[in-house]
Amino acid sequence: MSDLTAKLTLNDGRELTLPVHKGSLGYDAVDVQALVKNHLFTFDPGFMSTASCKSSITYIDGEQGILLHRGYPIAELAEHADYLEVAYLLLFGERPDKTQYQDFIKLVRNHTLVHEQISRFFHGFRRDSHPMAVMCGVSGALAAFYHDALDINNVAHRELTAIRLLAKMPTLAAMCYKYSIGQPFMFPLNKLSYAGNFLYMMFATPCEPYEVNPVLERAMDRIFILHADHEQNASTSTVRTAASSGANPFACIAAGIASLWGPAHGGANEACIKMLEQIGSVDRIPEFIARAKDKNDPFRLMGFGHRVYKNYDPRAKVMRQTCYEVLQELNIQTPLFDVAMELERIALNDPYFIEHKLYPNVDFYSGIILKAIGIPVSMFTVIFALARTVGWIAHWKEMYNQGNIKIVRPRQLYVGHEQRVFTPIDKA
Repeated sequence: MSDLTAKLTLNDGRELTLPVHKGSLGYDAVDVQALVKNHLFTFDPGFMSTASCKSSITYIDGEQGILLHRGYPIAELAEHADYLEVAYLLLFGERPDKTQYQDFIKLVRNHTLVHEQISRFFHGFRRDSHPMAVMCGVSGALAAFYHDALDINNVAHRELTAIRLLAKMPTLAAMCYKYSIGQPFMFPLNKLSYAGNFLYMMFATPCEPYEVNPVLERAMDRIFILHADHEQNASTSTVRTAASSGANPFACIAAGIASLWGPAHGGANEACIKMLEQIGSVDRIPEFIARAKDKNDPFRLMGFGHRVYKNYDPRAKVMRQTCYEVLQELNIQTPLFDVAMELERIALNDPYFIEHKLYPNVDFYSGIILKAIGIPVSMFTVIFALARTVGWIAHWKEMYNQGNIKIVRPRQLYVGHEQRVFTPIDKA
């Protein structure tokens, strides 16, 4: 807490002095906890001006386009680390040394298998179920299979739960895909990397050998890194809210997955691809650009701009290069990718886009990459959930490590009827 204070003066003569907390980076925060004692509380729809917790995991400066994990810029992590190294950093606060890194990889590999009975659980879903619906169900069902270490007040149990979730999410995600297309589930192949193993479980079959393309493996690893955590977003806040009640950690993650499913959150890259398909061809782009600029037209360009970043999304810079590497490697020539590249060119040069800071964001490029790799659009958000799981776990762990957890209980500004008398219906 800093020496600064904030004074709130009401026109009824009341004056309140509120303490101000100072973070290591970013804005100061006025502590408004004392308001309730004076029969007041803040009104902040969307909680855009509210800090719900103290955290040392991720920092975002939307004005400057900065994203740091434990102080490290996201571009440096994506360039020089792999996903499991970033996962270790998020979970434990510091980078691992070589021995810690190798031990961590072995530990994760020891938990990549899921209980065999979970495979039967899938058969309760319709074949045409959306993979995110299945993912919500099976992730929550993990609590029914791994209840040997669920004392959330036990540090060792929390560590084991974190590793289990990190290790099993790729297996479950690939199973969601395989079930949807009627192919047999593929067991993890632990000699592969985290990203390589996921691609193997997605695309291999028992019929013939499958070799992981190193360019696609690196692209998938970067997608995982760039989606690993993003501060107090909707799904992370959902996980923390559920955890504040002492809920089962697998249920907390399932809640996060449900929140992520929304088109305004994790479904954005899916919406982006659907938009590109709607445009259809390069010659129709001017029509849709005009519609996007028309305030009276409900059409919006998906994959451009960001609620947090008022500058270029720092993740998009990395993803853009990766996108070009993948398209070059696969040598795919389709109208959809032609539309995407022309839209990108316009967005980076058109004065309207520049003035309104509608730069291509990470969802724009990641959707193109996933589509090029051969992953169906319905699986995009599942992969986002897979990658974001480590961020959710890191915040869940941080909550319990900090202690003194208060159950989340937002207030409301009531605008309904005042108290009135209820008359029995037969006397009305």
